[in-house]
Amino acid sequence: MAPVGDRLGRLLGGLYVDLARGDHRRSVFLAGTGRSGTTWLSGLVNHDRRYRNVFEPFHAGKVDVFRGFRSKQYLRPTDRREEFLAPARRVLSGEIRNSWMDRGGALVARRRLIKEVRANLLLGWMAENFPGMPIVLLMRHPGAVVSSRLALGWRDNLDETMGQEELIEDHLLPMRAEILAARDPFERHLFLWCIDNYVPLRQFPPGGLHLCFYENLILDPEPELRRLFAALGRNFDEKALHRINHPSSTSRRGASGDRAVDGWRRGVTGRRLERALEILGLFGLDRVYGEGLLPDPSGARALMAETGTRG
Repeated sequence: MAPVGDRLGRLLGGLYVDLARGDHRRSVFLAGTGRSGTTWLSGLVNHDRRYRNVFEPFHAGKVDVFRGFRSKQYLRPTDRREEFLAPARRVLSGEIRNSWMDRGGALVARRRLIKEVRANLLLGWMAENFPGMPIVLLMRHPGAVVSSRLALGWRDNLDETMGQEELIEDHLLPMRAEILAARDPFERHLFLWCIDNYVPLRQFPPGGLHLCFYENLILDPEPELRRLFAALGRNFDEKALHRINHPSSTSRRGASGDRAVDGWRRGVTGRRLERALEILGLFGLDRVYGEGLLPDPSGARALMAETGTRG
């Protein structure tokens, strides 16, 4: 059963007026992989209840209009099928009310903050079809993400993801054989992390979306938050820093030590760590997260510069 606070939040979440309804440009889209800290970051951004909170609207099991979407749907930026555009348009423009999605925030909202962990492979498509909407991609060390997923007993959806031929043709042909051969749960979740982050980095040029790094938010939050607020056209508010040590409800239900940067290293050692670096290297993502604990943002920007003009 959901905690009382969560149930109350869902009950009251639908009590709002959305003055930005009909304009997708009044939405901020916060994307990341599951267990990367997106719920926590959305709380930092919306610490002052400036935005209407929209929670994971692309969940096909919770929001009816997305029943035609896979759990990791990929669409080419040039795809203009209305069966996909129409549901996305309704959510991005604030046209849907739903007890799963509506999680409070501003009572009178002039902007929306849409938090989603199922849409990384759609970010290039959204940028093409819904221009002018700020997109934020939160990245967290794959070792931490995968360790958290395994601790929670999450099943992977790698087979469904790899069942999309256009995704493979556009981005994954060189790695296809190794991905399909993966049997170890750690490797399968790691491949999912790679796909989830490699595809948007490949689709966007530097500056095409705003990159945010979990570890920087933990260890040196003010510069990371200042950059994020500036990207959203907002003045930085130091009150956001007061929420840094307040975990989200999903983190409270997660593995212990979820806020730590290095806790995952206790369970990822030896050959498993070597294999992780090998898999990251297949995608060039070892330039972002290598042998150390901290990200190298310049590696992400370099990857974007090399591949940001592709499909």
